[in-house]
Parts: sequence; C-alpha cells; structure tokens
Amino acid sequence: SAAAVLAGEWKDVAKMSESGNQESAATPNDTGRPPRPSVGNQVTVVLGAQWGDEGKGKVVDLLAQDADMVCRCQGGNNAGHTVVVDSVEYDFHLLPSGIINPKVTAFIGNGVVIHLPGLFEEAAKNESKGNGLKGWEQRLIISDRAHIVFDFHQAVDGIQEQQRREQAGKNLGTTKKGIGPVYSAKAARSGLRICDLLSDFSQFSERYKVLAKQYKSMYPTLEMDVDGELAKLKTFAEKIEPMVRDGVHFMYEALHGPPKKILVEGANAALLDIDFGTYPFVTSSNCTVGGVCTGLGMPPQNVGAVYGVVKAYTTRVGIGAFPTEQSNDVGELLQTRGKEVGVTTGRKRRCGWLDLVLIKYAHMINGFTAIALTKLDILDVFSEIKVGMSYKVDNQMIPHFPANQEVLHRVEVQYETLPGWKCDTSAARSFEDLPENAQNYVRFIEEQLGVPVKWIGVGKSRESMIQLF
Repeated sequence: SAAAVLAGEWKDVAKMSESGNQESAATPNDTGRPPRPSVGNQVTVVLGAQWGDEGKGKVVDLLAQDADMVCRCQGGNNAGHTVVVDSVEYDFHLLPSGIINPKVTAFIGNGVVIHLPGLFEEAAKNESKGNGLKGWEQRLIISDRAHIVFDFHQAVDGIQEQQRREQAGKNLGTTKKGIGPVYSAKAARSGLRICDLLSDFSQFSERYKVLAKQYKSMYPTLEMDVDGELAKLKTFAEKIEPMVRDGVHFMYEALHGPPKKILVEGANAALLDIDFGTYPFVTSSNCTVGGVCTGLGMPPQNVGAVYGVVKAYTTRVGIGAFPTEQSNDVGELLQTRGKEVGVTTGRKRRCGWLDLVLIKYAHMINGFTAIALTKLDILDVFSEIKVGMSYKVDNQMIPHFPANQEVLHRVEVQYETLPGWKCDTSAARSFEDLPENAQNYVRFIEEQLGVPVKWIGVGKSRESMIQLF
C-alpha cells in the first residue's frame, strides 16, 4: 500500500539522520584553506511531545542499554521518570534515568536546577530497590554552572501557589519543588550555582543570607532555618565535589573525543515549555530541542536523531486548557487502565483522546526524526477510538495551535473516529503481532504527522517496547 511505501521511505530518512557518529574532516580545498573541522559525536535526544508523562524514562532506559553517556539538560526534581527493570520499578527525578545501566556515565547539565537533599534522597531510594542502583557516585558528573534549589525556594513555591488561589481563585498547579522560584532567581541574577558552593564557602554563605533576606522581605510568613540549611549545604558540598566538572569543557571533550553514543533525556514536554507551552500553565525551562544546546553547552550541529515520545492518548497533570479532555466514562477508563497518577506529585492525571494538532505543533518546534508511541495497550478495550484532527474557533478552522489560554479553552476539536481492536495487545512483540486495527491506528498517526513510528509500547517493562526499524 501507499502507506507502507511511505513508511519505508520515512524509515530510510530516519536511518540517515541516525547513521554515523563522526563527520570526517573535509580535505583541503583549492584555496589552501584548512579543512573544515569534524562535527564530532552526534547526540540522540528524547523529548516529550505532549504535557509530560508520555513514558520518556522507558524510552531512555531502552536506548541507554547501548549508550555511553546520558544527559539531563533542564528542569529539576519536578520531573518524574519511571523505569521498570526485572519487575522492579525505579523512580528518577534529577538523576538521568539511563544511570540504571552500570556502564553509563550520567551528566547533569548547567540548565538543570538541583535540590541537593532531593538528589541524595532519590539515589538512596533507588539503591535500596531490587538489585539497586550501583556505583552512581562514580558515574555521575554535575556541571559547575547548574543553579541550586534551596529549601526556601520550595517553601516560596508553596506560598506563591496559596497566594494565586486567594487572589485569582486558581493556582498554576506546580509541583512545589521550588523550580519556578529558582529559575526566577536565575533570571534576576541573584541565584547561586554549584561553582559558588564549591569555591569560597564564607562568600557563598554571605550571598545565601542576602538571598534569604530578600525572600523574607517579599514573603513575611516564610519560615527558614538559615544556619541549619548552610550546615547541610557544607556537608553536601563535600559529597558532590568529586562529581563536579566544568560542564562546557566536559561536554566538548565528550563530543570531540573517541566515538561515543550520547543520549539526552528531556524532562517535562513541549506543551510545558516556558516559551511554547500552554502559558502560564507551564514549567520554567525550555523542554524543547533548543534547551538541549543551552542546557548542556553544545552547538546545534551535534544534535542527531530527535525522538518524540507520544502517548497513544493524551494526559495532563494540574490545571490549564486541554481540548481533547474527556470528563466522562472514557476519561475515567483511560485514567484507571493507564494508572494515570503523577510520579512526582501523586495527583490523578486528566485524560482524553490523542490530539494530533498538539503533536504536529510539537513536531514543528522539535523536528522529530521518529516517534515512540507508548501505552497503546491502554486502548485495547475501546470499540472505537477518536483522534483530534483540527481545531475550530468561532466556527472557523484555525491552521495553528493557539498561544492564548482563553482561545484554547474555546476551541472545538474536530475528531476522526477509528475502529478499535477489542483484544489484548500486551503480549505483542512485533508489529505483525498487533491486531489489524491497532496496526492501522499506528499507520494513521504516522501518515498524519509525516514522521515514522519507531517504537510501540504495549506494557510497563523493557520487553514491552516493540521496535519497528
């Protein structure tokens, strides 16, 4: 069929974008100029294409089996990635989820904001599970330019949410992990970084006290233990010192040294991006492809394959517009079958049909070379499945994804209804194992997006990821 031919061509294009780590230096030209330097190793990027919770951790875990290095470029411990290995469930928030592979070096880039107590607590929890997280201290590198999240940032996050509720009648639905306040301090040039903590501790303490005083004057109800937190930070400084490097130099060496498979794991997702998401109900960092370069200190020429992770339906945590949301039995069924509860917050996720307007918008920004389609098995019980195809506003079709929240609340979604397959797909291990209507659903998504589906998830474990090419 035409679809199969199309899929074959896309796969060739996707393979071209993934092939080869190093670009060889060009030979000198007739002008006698020196050869063009090699680009170096290409990084493979895994990004969320909806509102987060698409299953990025699982895709990263799969790719990390064959990687040398896994990086985080933005966000903080507001992210939550679940990885299941040998029936044991690991939860990652700050640590790149690929660190579970004992051969991988993990790098936390300058674009990440780090709550040090949270980092060590997370590591300890994952060390105690199953076979556990092994030797992570020897394999974790932290950029010295990363900003630090203090306990008072987290307290301020809670106060701000309370104020929003009192003043405007609704809050943003943040994770209260202090992410917004610390990125605000970074933009206001009053933040403190890992390099400050490890330099002169008495100078660091003075700057910390000034910052604490500023917050106290803005939020009189804020309670903080300045001396107590400084004592803890001194202990953490000793613990992390062996892990800290000049991140730019480290990244450059990794890109231009021997051939390496480098993986970048995005936190949050396109519709939560500070610039491109459903503002103001977004996170405080760039979780689209541009954040990879700014958050790691690397040029765009080193970005290779960009994989968009798409859930086979749509979910959203917290408040904000959600055009394909199903506040009915369908939404309820998706929520219970998909066990849609936030890893970081424990909040129930809102659920609805797949929204292709939204995915196309994410693709415009990120340029996905292939898609990982997750949780297809959750749709097994539906006799028919709807897909959001376009938006109407005031009875007019609009060709774009609206920037304004009020407009987005008013869109009427135009759906296409596809037949369901009404049978269990969780045992499928190849595309051919899937029922015909499930195959058609996948092909339909490919055709509409113009991007090939490379993986299909039909369960929680690594083995449940079907690879198509």
